[in-house]
Amino acid sequence: MSVDAVHSVLEAVGAGEPASLEPLAGGTYNTVTRVTFGDGRDWVVKIPPAHATGLSYEQRLLVNEVTFYDAATGAGDTIPRVVHSEFAPAGPAGAYVVMTARPGRPWSTVAGELTVDETRALRAGFGALVGRLHGVTGLSGFGYPGGALGALSPTWREAFTAMTDAVLADAERYRARLPRPAERIREVLAGASEVLDEVTRPALVHFDLWQGNVLVTGRPGARRIGGIVDGERMFWGDPVADLVSTSLFGDPEADEDFLAGHAAATGTPLVFTPSVRRRLDLYRSYLYLIMLTETVPRGHGPEALARTWEAVAPRLVNALDEL
Repeated sequence: MSVDAVHSVLEAVGAGEPASLEPLAGGTYNTVTRVTFGDGRDWVVKIPPAHATGLSYEQRLLVNEVTFYDAATGAGDTIPRVVHSEFAPAGPAGAYVVMTARPGRPWSTVAGELTVDETRALRAGFGALVGRLHGVTGLSGFGYPGGALGALSPTWREAFTAMTDAVLADAERYRARLPRPAERIREVLAGASEVLDEVTRPALVHFDLWQGNVLVTGRPGARRIGGIVDGERMFWGDPVADLVSTSLFGDPEADEDFLAGHAAATGTPLVFTPSVRRRLDLYRSYLYLIMLTETVPRGHGPEALARTWEAVAPRLVNALDEL
């Protein structure tokens, strides 16, 4: 994405001349640029690819992102505020979202600097923030608000079935390598889907809360969560689904500090009942299917493909075997 595209967005919103532009690394789909102005404004401009060839659910991701930030405003000042947005790619500057920047560095880049006590305090603060997010309820139904997979559904089982059907269809269309045949995976997921009927409230789910999307700010000894970013993968659904990424490739039941913070915010400890564990395996399966399938449209090279396969395929097999 050229600097000209960012300048086109700034011109469209009447922002004036920026003092600096800084491309932000870490994004895997949209192009993200930090823009600062002489008057103190500090923005992030996100622009989707001009010709998207991604997965089915990745259409109109900016709608999801704006929905997340708007819905999460009551969860605290760690959430970016949307300043401008345009969803129509045919507009003068194309589609874009402009939001306020949040302070800090990705947790994944500072984890090695943290003491045990700092990490425990951050996990508790993170859990409390996620708990507040989970208190937000969607009023129109379950699923992706961007409409990539159709209108929101009246039940979580219907919405999640559409989500898994879509990624399995993508895997077949792109001929992505899966550790089990797509049709067999579809049968396993359908056979476990009755537990989804226990979810009756469409909660705000980020679904990409790995440490790269959590900003940490403050000096050593006074670290805190500075921001939650990249809300584009959000959906209205089961809050348990977020535990798949808050403890990415780990065991959320062992994340005691996070769970304590989450319980303090929600007023209810999360109990890992057989139903919750079964739902977690459904959501793990969905995330791992996305991770394996998206390697094809994103053009991952042999080394990246091998790394993803080694990290994800065995975990998908484990989740499916549990189901």
